[in-house]
Amino acid sequence: MITFTSFPAQLDDYDYGATRHPPEVEDDIRMDMDEDDLDTAGSRLTCPGDYITSSQAFMRGHGTYVENEEVLASVAGTVERVNKLVTVRAIRTRYNPEVGDLVVGRITEVQPRRWKVDANSRQDAVLMLSSVNLPGGVQRRKLESDELHMRNFFEEGDLLVAEVQAFFSDGAMSLHTRSLKYGKLRNGQLVSIPPILVRRLKSHFLVLPCGVDLILGLNGYIWVSKHVKESEQEGEEGFDAEAVYSNQNDDIDDATRAAISRVSNIISILAGHFVPLTDTVLLEAYEWVLDQDIAVKDLIQEDVGDALVTAVVGVQE
Repeated sequence: MITFTSFPAQLDDYDYGATRHPPEVEDDIRMDMDEDDLDTAGSRLTCPGDYITSSQAFMRGHGTYVENEEVLASVAGTVERVNKLVTVRAIRTRYNPEVGDLVVGRITEVQPRRWKVDANSRQDAVLMLSSVNLPGGVQRRKLESDELHMRNFFEEGDLLVAEVQAFFSDGAMSLHTRSLKYGKLRNGQLVSIPPILVRRLKSHFLVLPCGVDLILGLNGYIWVSKHVKESEQEGEEGFDAEAVYSNQNDDIDDATRAAISRVSNIISILAGHFVPLTDTVLLEAYEWVLDQDIAVKDLIQEDVGDALVTAVVGVQE
């Protein structure tokens, strides 16, 4: 006698998601997956040799190389994407200038009709005599007498804030200070951080409630100084040459000195923990320090810095 036995279908062993597609469709699906990964890679950190995406889907940029049709990172940094171009911005690198950037620099040399400026770039920047405001505030041709008195405007060691105007044929950037916001810096302290931590903002001139002015240079140089009113900076006739090009600091009271030191220490702590600087982050960090009633000298302690970064990053998240 012949008997038949029926077995139930093994539905659990069948994977409905593993659908096979033609090769060209598989490539499109892989490209879509890479795009989704890069869209959320705003703060993605990579190490040399890490896989970023497929070379068939994207073009490689600075800080990357192609191997076996894969785009790999050649430096340690953050992944950035512009349309189909993928680059890796190195964590520790020199400043790469762009036209219109606000930079803080130091005069290193006085040459005929120009100054050399250290702007934390691969080579010194150039500030031409024709690109500065002269006493009187009038726009005129620069004379030989102006060239003879160049050290009355800027000399070696002076700090200044300027804007990137153009580039020379050798790649050096040309600066200008033809604005009342730009010029020589006084009454403050310079803090140096990696340029990658300075984000582009609508305005890089910040005024904190504690009576401290901040100039966030995109080249990683940050100037922390006493607050100066616009009327005092411009003068009665719109341009006070003695105030703009003076080498003497104003009298600063103890409270303002403490505020400048406190803000400088906060910036150094955030930079040491690789926290990008914005106006919101700096305000929250300063308010936290005041709420905790922490002395200026105690900010340099490691446990206090860790607590500050934890509080600021936790608020941001």
